[in-house]
Amino acid sequence: MSDANSVPIVKRSARELALLLAALSMLGPFSIDTYMPSFPEIGQSFGATSMQLQFTISAFLAPFATMALFHGAIADSFGRRPVILINLLIFIAASAGCALAQVYHQLLWCRVMQGFAGGAGMIVGRAMIRDRFAGAEAQRMMSSVTMIFGLAPAIAPIIGGWLQAAFGWRSVFVFLVLYAASLLVVCSWRLPETLPRRELQPFAVRPLLANYGRVLGSLRFGLLSSAIAFNFAAFFLYIAGAPTVIYQWLGLNEREFAWLFVPGISGIVIGAFVSGRVAGRLAAWQTLRLGYGVMFAAVVCNVGYHFTAPPALPWTVLCVMLYTGGMAIATPTLTLQALDLFPHNRGMAASLQAFQQGIFTAITAVAIVPHVADSAPAMALTAATLLACGALCGHGFLRRPRNKEKQHA
Repeated sequence: MSDANSVPIVKRSARELALLLAALSMLGPFSIDTYMPSFPEIGQSFGATSMQLQFTISAFLAPFATMALFHGAIADSFGRRPVILINLLIFIAASAGCALAQVYHQLLWCRVMQGFAGGAGMIVGRAMIRDRFAGAEAQRMMSSVTMIFGLAPAIAPIIGGWLQAAFGWRSVFVFLVLYAASLLVVCSWRLPETLPRRELQPFAVRPLLANYGRVLGSLRFGLLSSAIAFNFAAFFLYIAGAPTVIYQWLGLNEREFAWLFVPGISGIVIGAFVSGRVAGRLAAWQTLRLGYGVMFAAVVCNVGYHFTAPPALPWTVLCVMLYTGGMAIATPTLTLQALDLFPHNRGMAASLQAFQQGIFTAITAVAIVPHVADSAPAMALTAATLLACGALCGHGFLRRPRNKEKQHA
């Protein structure tokens, strides 16, 4: 790709870029949350068990995590823009396949293809932010994207519930086709290329392996990446377990998923706003302390309430809202710290961080949620345990001086 075909970022406002990157990042949560209200009808259509329906989430998340290893590295070699556009095309085709599926296994394989393409915008977008912004400005930009992106898990099940009630489950995947197609048109027209040609990395086995080895060999990077993954897994328990929480715990229907998702995502939006406001005013460790303080307050309230009372509105969802607020305060700082460890391989670093988070969420959906979702106290304790693991990783990063490791810029 030549520089002549690049769209200079100086001609685009930061707000426009934030909107585009947030919209691209929404493909992931839309792919998971929009069709959850359709689980009962999908199960009836294909004669699928609840475990098989849960597996359609993992069928998306596993390839999502696998391709996360490569989206960033490919974008480091060929540019950010072409990677995003090509993956949008694949996602459109896969979503159309889901809408047209006639048997369970067709749906499953199309979900796999959605997973392969659905994470490119989120991963490459993080690298694009750090390509052009630094310091407090980068944190504010990351927080802006998080605020807008945070709307997706809140509105996705609402959209899905209404589509399910009006047109049936296939309409949910038609919506995904239309959404991704709209993004393809807008990104073809307005998305800038942020990586100069002179900074493209060679796409060859030996240098790629060397770069992967350098990132994977960094204990500081591993600690930051693990902190982000554990923190998110504690929230994702409630995302993956949403059908149980809504239908069984709270006794609501398919149009009332908003009772769980709106408070949770409102917390993300508020926390991201706070993160942007404190950028440049608080040191990184102070921002992390604030975020973790809020998250620990949330899990303590969550455990205390659910061990003394049954799940009920609004208390069950307010605990989730408080937690996501703290998570959104801490995540931009953790993410930027991780990308800054490898300034010439930001795409690869974003890939590996997203890969780990995807693996953690897939394990959460398949191996943890089915065993704890029937018990609100068990869910609360599990969330607290995952947060404690994330806090230990964050503490380990802050305690380990940079000179303990050789980092190559």
